[in-house]
Amino acid sequence: MINFIGITNYNHLETEISISNINFSNYTWFWVDFNQPTDEEIRHLADTFKFHPLAIEDCIYRLQRPKLDYYDDYTFFVTHLVREEDKEIIKEELNFFVGENFIVTFHHTPSQEVYQVWERVLQKNIEKWDPYYVFYRTLDKIVDNYFPIIYKIEDDLNKIEENIHHKSMNLLLNELFDIRHMLLNLMHTVNPMRDVLYRILNSHRLSKITERREYFSDIYDHLLKLSDAIMSDRELTADIRDSYLSLNSHQTNNVMKVLTIITSIFAPLTFIAGIYGMNFENMPELTWKYGYFLTLGLMGIMGVSMFIWFMRRGWFK
Repeated sequence: MINFIGITNYNHLETEISISNINFSNYTWFWVDFNQPTDEEIRHLADTFKFHPLAIEDCIYRLQRPKLDYYDDYTFFVTHLVREEDKEIIKEELNFFVGENFIVTFHHTPSQEVYQVWERVLQKNIEKWDPYYVFYRTLDKIVDNYFPIIYKIEDDLNKIEENIHHKSMNLLLNELFDIRHMLLNLMHTVNPMRDVLYRILNSHRLSKITERREYFSDIYDHLLKLSDAIMSDRELTADIRDSYLSLNSHQTNNVMKVLTIITSIFAPLTFIAGIYGMNFENMPELTWKYGYFLTLGLMGIMGVSMFIWFMRRGWFK
């Protein structure tokens, strides 16, 4: 589907227009949105707008790295939308062709960010709008939608750290590794987006953006905050992981220590029981009237004595 918004030379807003035979010179500026376009609609990128084949190729093949490319009369931007679904980070690509009097957006899946800005433009308060302001507002929406995912991840990390539901350590570690994977995917989006904003802010070829530098600087600050949050959360996951592994090792050592103590106590008792279980005919003790009770008593005294000795040595602490 191709959607069109055009601001005429007489400052009127038009929408219900096909771009097949349109005269773009009649418009002060216009916005064309390629929303889940068909192959036939994609051909308009080359036939109608004369965009560079490499930029069109980046649109067709999904999930290019966020970037910007300069062309003669427009700049091409690749950005990433993200959403969280079943503990997976789903990425989608949103591409921009931005020129002095036009902006073209291209996306293979529905974009809530584009829809929200589109609705704002349709409110007909068009005096402040132009292609670069549309680009700024859409980019701002994209970056703002990263934050709820980060906040949810931080809430999940707090739940894992507190473990109020007393989940098993294996289950907690599985959840922790899922979060680390999500953070890694986010980092692969946020850091390139941050680099793109840095290039935008330091470009000498984007004068319209220079005029609105404070707006794009605000987005860059948000991306810096997101990048720092992701790094902090990854460090926190590493700390929690190491803590759980250390605790698991400590618990295992305690179990092994108790088992070793039990084995040490029963070793001499097993030795005595083994001797008197051989039942040789000439064993003198076999004819004692109270030999059985004396042996049991001796084994009991030895077991209790060893237990007290181990306790005084601090083996049970």
